[in-house]
Amino acid sequence: MAGGVAGPKGCLAVVAPIMKKSPAQILVVLVAVDNQKEAVRIGERMVNARLAACANIITGVQSIYHWKGKVVKAKEVLLILKSTRPRYRALERAIKTMHTYETPEIIALPVKDGFEQYIGWVCNETHS
Repeated sequence: MAGGVAGPKGCLAVVAPIMKKSPAQILVVLVAVDNQKEAVRIGERMVNARLAACANIITGVQSIYHWKGKVVKAKEVLLILKSTRPRYRALERAIKTMHTYETPEIIALPVKDGFEQYIGWVCNETHS
């Protein structure tokens, strides 16, 4: 019997049974960008290319960092991507080609545990 997984805007999508996947395969990738337009552009490209299963965009981020000898305060947008270890290098390369920063923040955080169906969905959507 098919199972259900939350789709866009909380809709329930019917999917084929998902093989159990390890949460250790999943990465949450953080990417700080200059504005919402750039976040949407990168997020859509990563999802369409199946390098990420999902993209979340958080606006209004206040960043403070050292850059070229000065402390900089900047408004940024945080792009959060859900991907997998096997797709990470390709994801990083693709982001670097699109990103407007000289040294973009692209960091991957491992997932220790998660809802089994969601983990399977991320793996299936990224063909991992």
